[in-house]
Amino acid sequence: MKIESLKIHNFRNYADQSVNFDDKVNVFIGKNAQGKTNLLESIYYCCIGRSFKSCKDKDLVKWGEESSSIKLCGSRKYRELEIEINLFKSQKKSIKINSLPIRKMGELIGEINIVFFSPQELKLVRESPEERRKFMDIDICQNNKRYFYQLARYEKILANRNKLLKNSQTIETVKETIDIWDRALVQSAKFIAFEREKFVGQITPYAQKAHSYISGGKENLTLQYKCGCGVNLDEKFETNMDKLLKKNLEKDYKLGYTTIGVHRDDIDIFLNDVEVKAFGSQGQQRTVALSLKLAELENMYNINGEYPVLLLDDVFSELDLDRQKRLLKFVNRTQTFITCTDEKQISGKIYNITNGKIVKTF
Repeated sequence: MKIESLKIHNFRNYADQSVNFDDKVNVFIGKNAQGKTNLLESIYYCCIGRSFKSCKDKDLVKWGEESSSIKLCGSRKYRELEIEINLFKSQKKSIKINSLPIRKMGELIGEINIVFFSPQELKLVRESPEERRKFMDIDICQNNKRYFYQLARYEKILANRNKLLKNSQTIETVKETIDIWDRALVQSAKFIAFEREKFVGQITPYAQKAHSYISGGKENLTLQYKCGCGVNLDEKFETNMDKLLKKNLEKDYKLGYTTIGVHRDDIDIFLNDVEVKAFGSQGQQRTVALSLKLAELENMYNINGEYPVLLLDDVFSELDLDRQKRLLKFVNRTQTFITCTDEKQISGKIYNITNGKIVKTF
């Protein structure tokens, strides 16, 4: 998969910018707050349909303007792609793929697969389970459209079940209709749980290899999927989860929300059998997070037969010289976009960025 060119208008601090990319390493260089990360963000948005930051679409529109646009041209096996996104301050965004409007976000995600990493991705290892669920979901959705729709279905069912629990006057009122939501919830939960377990199993050997290479082989990394449904992942999953939902109904009613389900999933991460989240150093956590991202590259290649695009935002400032070299050697098989403040840090096609403009390339 390759990204060939990008054109943005009124996006973040960019007024108008067009740029063609190298199919290997592209390096965005500039001082802080000049727009390096904004370029990565526009690429990411065209591939995933949302920002990697916690923000609303309208916040991506340049200050003082009413609309913004991104046009990305790229390719994958046997197919050329043109993705065009228009964002507005006061109405819903519009998306076209090869000039054809799409109605659902599931039609966009997976067209060009992408892996993003920045120092903030440390939260993948050390913060709440929500971050690790997001990691699983973004990756799996890019390769499995059915998963995308089942996940959306699950979230909608869960919201309705929680609404019933919270707004009903008595538990007897809840019992009259909750079976409908329980059956639907269990069906989607089964599909999601089995896909997440498979995903963790798939990336584990790749993550172990990447971690061994970057760290010098001093530690053994292990991953374990932790299902929040409270039952085993076997042929009795649906029956057992349904029983557990009924068993926990009184508790759920008192709390006003559903206490079991894949919305409470997690990944347990260990180095030499010690939990990284609780006991790992910052250096260990950083290396593990990077290893998980590199594992995504290899897993997507195994699934699709081609590598995704890799976005690295200010990663090299967090790594010593030896790990920088190891990382570059590891990722030289895929098209990579990198932001940094010093052109001596890395080689590739260089784009100097100042105040929302690419002022020089070489």
